[in-house]
Amino acid sequence: MITTALSRTSIGVAALAGLLAFSAVGQAKDYLKGERPQQRGYSEAVITEGGRTVWLAGQTATVDDAGKSLAGDLDGQVRQLFKNLDRTLQKAGGKLGDMVQMTVFITDVRYGDRVTQIRREVLGDNFPGSALITITALAVPEAKLEIQGYAVIGGK
Repeated sequence: MITTALSRTSIGVAALAGLLAFSAVGQAKDYLKGERPQQRGYSEAVITEGGRTVWLAGQTATVDDAGKSLAGDLDGQVRQLFKNLDRTLQKAGGKLGDMVQMTVFITDVRYGDRVTQIRREVLGDNFPGSALITITALAVPEAKLEIQGYAVIGGK
């Protein structure tokens, strides 16, 4: 199969070796990290190759899975929102860890540090690229934050 592909394309031996080395590592993403970005729970850049791109609409979380209101509960909204994003990505065949970019909108600048702490707990060590933006209000008045983003599922 590789020989057939080579005969039909202009891929050189060095390019093929690089492709095979990349595949052997098994990484779907490369994270460009730095000290400050790691502290704040984001990566300077996430590099992907192939895979399916999923464009996630902005989501809020004002009720938990049991239907209980989270109107005054920042931690609850953040944790539920990450659960909801993960569920959405599972429907697309992926998981929360497939996110490569997220934009987080918060309604109070004081929420930034707590949102970052929870994001670090939820996502582990490999963070998507991210922007944290303070705004005056969201379409859902009781929501304290909204997240939209992009994910890449599969690929090399």
